[in-house]
Amino acid sequence: MVRTLLVASLLATSGLVARGAPAQIVPATNSKPQPAPAAPAIPDPQDRPYPGTITLDIDATDTRHSIFTTRETIPVATGGDTILLFPKWLPGNHSPSGQIDKLASLYIRAGGRLLPWTRDPVDMFAFHVDVPAGTKRLDVSLQFLAATAAAQGPIVVSPDMLRLQWNSMSLYPAGYFTRDIPVSATVKYPDGFSAASGLPSTHSGSTYRYQTTSYEILVDSPVLAGRYYKPFALSPQVTLDTFADRPEMLAATPEQVNAHKRLVAQAVALFGAQHYDNYHFLFSLSDQLSGIGLEHHRSSEDGSRPGYFTEWDMNTSARNLLPHEYTHSWDGKYRRGADLWTANFDVPMRDSLLWVYEGQTQFWGYVLQARSGLVSKQDTLDQYAGIMAGYDTAPARRWRDLVDTTNDPVISQRRPKGWTSWQRSEDYYNEGLLVWMDVDSMLREKSGGTRSIDDFAKAFFGMRDGDYGELTYTLDDVVATLNGVVPFDWKAYLTRRLTEHASGAPIEGFARNGYTLVYTDQPTRVDRQAQRAGGPRGGANYSYSLGLVADKDGNLTQVLWDGPAFKAGMTVGTQLTQVGDMAYSDDRLKAAVTAAKGTKAPIVLTVKNGDLFHTVSIEYHDGLRYPHLQKTGTGETGLDRLLTAR
Repeated sequence: MVRTLLVASLLATSGLVARGAPAQIVPATNSKPQPAPAAPAIPDPQDRPYPGTITLDIDATDTRHSIFTTRETIPVATGGDTILLFPKWLPGNHSPSGQIDKLASLYIRAGGRLLPWTRDPVDMFAFHVDVPAGTKRLDVSLQFLAATAAAQGPIVVSPDMLRLQWNSMSLYPAGYFTRDIPVSATVKYPDGFSAASGLPSTHSGSTYRYQTTSYEILVDSPVLAGRYYKPFALSPQVTLDTFADRPEMLAATPEQVNAHKRLVAQAVALFGAQHYDNYHFLFSLSDQLSGIGLEHHRSSEDGSRPGYFTEWDMNTSARNLLPHEYTHSWDGKYRRGADLWTANFDVPMRDSLLWVYEGQTQFWGYVLQARSGLVSKQDTLDQYAGIMAGYDTAPARRWRDLVDTTNDPVISQRRPKGWTSWQRSEDYYNEGLLVWMDVDSMLREKSGGTRSIDDFAKAFFGMRDGDYGELTYTLDDVVATLNGVVPFDWKAYLTRRLTEHASGAPIEGFARNGYTLVYTDQPTRVDRQAQRAGGPRGGANYSYSLGLVADKDGNLTQVLWDGPAFKAGMTVGTQLTQVGDMAYSDDRLKAAVTAAKGTKAPIVLTVKNGDLFHTVSIEYHDGLRYPHLQKTGTGETGLDRLLTAR
C-alpha cells in the first residue's frame, strides 16, 4: 500500500496523470466488502399507556458482597420480539453512564419456562426476548453487583449504609414513554436500617413498600438507607435526611440546622414556587461510601465528609453542595433544556443548554449559601476569586468555546484529564457562573438598579407551584424572559459569550458589580482549608505562581499549560523530591518562591518521573500569588445586594 501511494504521488507530480484525474489508491484486484445490513431499529418511545403495572422486589440485604438482587414482573400484551432496556442515558449525568457492566444473573421466564434472551448487536443496553403467544407477564431476575473497590466505580454499599438507584437494578420495556409505565416497588433492607426517599413509602420492619408511580418518577426517586440516621425538618415539605458511618457524626448544632432552614426559605423566596410535594436531602456523611451530588425533583443525593457538622469550621467548601443540588429542583429538573429532555432512558440526550442547567445552578448555589449564612459572605467572595482566577489564567478559551464544553459529559464522562487548563472540562459550570454574574450586572446597570437576575429567576422558574413535571425551554425562551426583565439584544450577547475565543475569563460582571480580582502573597481562609484537607486543588496550590498543584507527597496533580512549571518540563505525575539541596516540603517550596521574587535566580528543584530523577530550573520571579476579590468604590454594590438575604 505504501508503494502504491508513493507511485501515485510521483505520477501526479510528474504530469503522467491528468490534472484532476483521481489516482488509483486501491488496486482493482483488492477485496472490497460492503457494510453488513443494519440491525433492526429499537422502536421509538410512544406516549401511550402501558398495559399493566411492573412490580419490583429488591433484596438489598447482602451488604457484605454489595449485591442487590431483583425480582421483576413485567406485564406483556403481545408475543413475539419484545425488547427490554437497561437505563442508559441518565438525567443529572447528562451522558450514557448506566452501569450495564455491573448487571449479572439475568434470567427471563414466562409461566415458569426459561426464555433465551439476546443482547442487541448495536445497543448493548437492549435485550431481545421472543415471548410465546398468550404470555401475560415476564418474570425477570437479575443482580446488580455494586462496586467493592474504587477502581470499579462509585462505592454505594458499606456495612452500615447503602445508596439505591432504581435504574441500576431494573429493566423497562421499549416503545413507551417512561412516564406512561406504572411501577410498584418493594425493598428489603438489612435489619436495623432506616430508608429515606422522595417517593413516599410504608414499611414493616426493614421492608419498605413504595407508592406506585411511573418508571420516570421511580428512577428520579433514589433511596438512601442506613443504620445511623437522623432527620432534620427544614420546612413542612423539606427534610434533611442524614445518615452517617457513626452516630456521633449526626450531632448538628441548632445554628447549623437553622442555616439549612434558611437555605430552604431563601430558595423559596427567590423562585416563588416549589416544584415538589415533598423534598428530601439524602445526605450521607461517610468515608466508606463515595461522595455524590446528584439532583432529583423531590430529592437530591448528597455525599459529604463525616465531619460536616462536627468539624464545621474546617469544611467551608463542602457547604456549597446542598445549595447547588437543591437549586436543581427548579433549574434542571423542572425547567430543562428541550434537547436534553428525552422520552425514555435510551434516547440520547443533547447537552447544549447545560450552561443554563448547570451554569445558572452553580451561580445560585453560591448566592444561596451566602444568603442563608451556610457560608459567610467573605468566604463566598474568596471562593469566587478562586473560580475567576482559575479561568483567567487557563489558556484553553483561545481554541475551545464555552458551549463546546457542554459535550464533555459524553466525551469524557468525568474521566481524569492531564491538561484541563488546555483541554477544558465541564467548564459550563463555573464559566457559566461567570456569564450569569455578567448578566446580573447588566440587568442592574441597564435598569438603573431596579432589576436584577432575581427577577429573571422568578419569571423563569416560579410558576405552577407543586408541579414536578418538566417544562422545557430553548435559547429563545431564555432570551424572551431576559427581555421581559430588561429589553436588550440578549441573544447576540449570549451567543457571543458561548462561542467566543478569548484570553482571560469573562469576569467583567464582577467589576460591574463592584469587585475586582487581585492577587496577594497570602492565601484565603478557604484556600488554607483546602490545602490542609488535600481538597480539590490538592495539598499545595501554586496555580497562580509556578503553575502547579501538588499533593502532600509532592506528586503534581495539576500543571498549568504553558506556565512556568510546564516550560520547565513538568507534567501531571511528576513528583517533587527536593527544593535546592533539601528534601521537598510545601514550606521549603514557598520559601524558595519567596526568595526568588525580584531576582534573576531560577528556582531549582529535583523531580522524579517514573524511576528517573532529574533537576529542573523554573524561571519565575513574581513571588507567591493567591487570588482575592477587592471591593471598588464605597457603599453597597450590586454584588453586595446579590449576596444579601431576602
